[in-house]
Amino acid sequence: MKKVFYQQAIEDVLEETGSQLNGLPQEVVEQKQASFGFNELAGKEKKSSLALFIDTFKDAMVIVLLVVTMIQVVMGAHIEALVIFSVLMLNSIVSVVQAKKAEGSLDALKNLSAPEAKVLRDGQEVTIPAKEIVVGDIVLLEAGDYVPADGRLIEAASLKVDEGMLTGESVPAEKSVVDITRQVPIGDRINSVFSGTIVTYGRAKFVVTGIANETEIGEVANMLESTDEHKTPLQRGLDKFSHKLSLAILGLSLVILAVQIARIFLGNGSGDLVQDIVNAFMFAVAVAVAAIPEALQSIVTIVLSIGTKKMAKKNAIIRQLPAVETLGSASVICTDKTGTLTQNKMTVVDYYLANGQKDELENRPEKWSTDEAKLMQISLLVNDAKVTVEGQKLGDPTEIALIDNGLVKNANVQEIQVAHPRIGELPFDSDRKLMSTLHEINGQHQLMVKGAPDVMFNRSSHVLVNGEVVPMTKERLAMIKKQNESFAKRALRVLAFAYKDLDSQEGITLDDESDLIFVGLLAMIDPPREEVYDAIREAKQAGIKTVMITGDHKTTAVAIAKDIGIFNEGDMALTGTELDLLTNEELANYLEKISVYARVSPENKIRIVRAWQEKGHVSAMTGDGVNDAPALKQADIGIAMGTGTDVAKDAAAMVLTDDNFASIISAVSVGRNVFDNIKKAIAYLFAGNLGAILAIIFALIVGWDSPFTALQLLFINLVNDSLPAIALGMEKAEPTIMKRAPRNPNEGIFSGDTFVSVAYRGGLIALVVIVAQFIGMQTSTQLGVAMAFSTLIWARTLQTFAARSNTETSIQAGFFKNKVVVWAVVICSLLYFVTLLPIMRPIFAIPASFGVVEVGMSLGLALLAVLLMETTKFVLNRKESKQADTYAVVEK
Repeated sequence: MKKVFYQQAIEDVLEETGSQLNGLPQEVVEQKQASFGFNELAGKEKKSSLALFIDTFKDAMVIVLLVVTMIQVVMGAHIEALVIFSVLMLNSIVSVVQAKKAEGSLDALKNLSAPEAKVLRDGQEVTIPAKEIVVGDIVLLEAGDYVPADGRLIEAASLKVDEGMLTGESVPAEKSVVDITRQVPIGDRINSVFSGTIVTYGRAKFVVTGIANETEIGEVANMLESTDEHKTPLQRGLDKFSHKLSLAILGLSLVILAVQIARIFLGNGSGDLVQDIVNAFMFAVAVAVAAIPEALQSIVTIVLSIGTKKMAKKNAIIRQLPAVETLGSASVICTDKTGTLTQNKMTVVDYYLANGQKDELENRPEKWSTDEAKLMQISLLVNDAKVTVEGQKLGDPTEIALIDNGLVKNANVQEIQVAHPRIGELPFDSDRKLMSTLHEINGQHQLMVKGAPDVMFNRSSHVLVNGEVVPMTKERLAMIKKQNESFAKRALRVLAFAYKDLDSQEGITLDDESDLIFVGLLAMIDPPREEVYDAIREAKQAGIKTVMITGDHKTTAVAIAKDIGIFNEGDMALTGTELDLLTNEELANYLEKISVYARVSPENKIRIVRAWQEKGHVSAMTGDGVNDAPALKQADIGIAMGTGTDVAKDAAAMVLTDDNFASIISAVSVGRNVFDNIKKAIAYLFAGNLGAILAIIFALIVGWDSPFTALQLLFINLVNDSLPAIALGMEKAEPTIMKRAPRNPNEGIFSGDTFVSVAYRGGLIALVVIVAQFIGMQTSTQLGVAMAFSTLIWARTLQTFAARSNTETSIQAGFFKNKVVVWAVVICSLLYFVTLLPIMRPIFAIPASFGVVEVGMSLGLALLAVLLMETTKFVLNRKESKQADTYAVVEK
């Protein structure tokens, strides 16, 4: 169990880590390195590309296809075998490339480590590679340094550390050497520093208490390694379907083979036993070829890729293809606050003067009162933030917010700072919570002070009211305090401002920070993005629950959540500490009522995501920090912000380039449309395959020869089917797509009307193919095969129009709305005519007697089947519309 050093006394920490205040001797360092290793993150061994490649061949459908391929090689059908094998290889290569891309999370974490560190060794300050640090080392820090390891502070002077990567907070944490006796989350451990964070202000000395994987960032790495990525609903559905289909195809092929062999031994053979058995075996293989959609995985990949391009236009970059469809299935979005729902930029949103004036400050400085001008002047002068020539703002986010406030209000910031240069200063100190600077104002030396309101109230003896300095009365102080409490209830960060005239021109001291003249308050917050309000409303309309998970304080989180519509009447908000006290059963009971989690740890985030998954929900998790990475990986779909850390991006399946929560909802719409289109493509493929299988089985039952050769079936499956299926993947979304509830993740591929549609369309295709073979057989067996092949290829191609919708005809859906479908049908038709070329006829078993009349008959039969499909939809759709109208009248 990890030791809790932040709750121990400094003396106990030094003793337990074997440390010495003047630094460790070199021999002790070497002993520790030999025993405990170096300060480097370690991870489990990754799978090789070869191992990943082999894993892709463990799918049931793939195994069946491999068996068919080997059989065809043995039987001499080399072209058919080559085509199938090429498709399998392509799918495997794509899978390996995607898997390797997803392995970068731990590498990105390692890159966060500091390259060098300043430590005390044998009483001397030395700079060493950070990886050589050991537990017990005394490390020195100053502004701009990366913290090289976890540790407990021994000394701290105005120390501020940017811990946003671990806590999610947008404001640097103020650190000090204090005792903490109770258990608190990372964000409240102000007496400790953590590996990978950055010192933004001050200096410090600390004793190392954890290195490598024993640090907080190491804990994140450990969780990333132990977190399993979940298969998407589509992947789970396809896996389940592939397994069942493979068993069904195997069983059907064996039954057909057994019947054929039985017939041979019962005297229905040609007399050549070996040739008859070979023919029976090839007949069974033909059934397998007809049933298996060889290009299914490729088509799904292509349709997902089309969705990827659509999402990219909406600022959502997909790193893992299946994530396109998963996002469309999401029923809950667990979102970070800072930088995701908010602008990740502190902004002044309100102010208050001692005369009771508040709300908005005008954008015209010439109209400011004396009090307003003084408040602005102090906020700009007691400020270490800088604006470069290029306009870049550097410094503490809170101080940058004050500069931004001046710029927004059209104050001449640089002119004010140049006209009143800093003569002296008392830097900010976390103990006194004040910062003071000395300036010359109109020939008078003035001490200007900013700080925490409660401290400023106790140090102010006067107030500035309408340009006059008057004593601070109890009534006026009570009024100011009431306003400060009002700001606090709104979760605003408040700073107080005051000044004081000094007669002495000598250096200022801490004693000068008394008897101040209070001027006013400035209140700021990291405000929500403007687009978030509409995005949250649209998510609710689509049946998606949005949950805020943040490292910020509960009060701030709830205030933001209420404002944007996440937190409603009756909802609950929990801190990470409160969450830890709940059992899994209690969490499950409260889960759907909890809209806000505050001050959470990485472990908390994973637990929340898992709780939703255990309830059967498809969870999306957004984030940008290192602390978000394990939950991003655990979630069904992790969504990283474009401005976030590389660690978060590598752990996520999707990256938002504009960091805009609204882009997620737009991407959800695309994801839902992608799944709809994949179902249409799959239904198209299996309706055609079912037609072929039924025709083969019928031929077997009545004693006809197989209506197709294996090559003919492969030609249709891999060439003619591919283009129409891809075209169906480009169907536009239905108008109501974001007004329906998320689909059930356990819903099968053929759920709803899909199975009935596949069976009906497949039956019609089989019927016209059987009729075509019968007509052709009246002339010859070879012509019967050619007629069956031609009718099947026409019927499956023209079926594309019927496959566009299960409820609307192609005319109702807009015949030319999807022009790609039209072009796909045209191209497939042209490809069919290639098989009629004299040089190609022997390959595709089309005799010379097959001419224009036969082509016309095949086309006519196929058109008849498609017209029946469309007519049936039209009649049923009209019937349902009438019923709906009847119900509407009754309700009225």
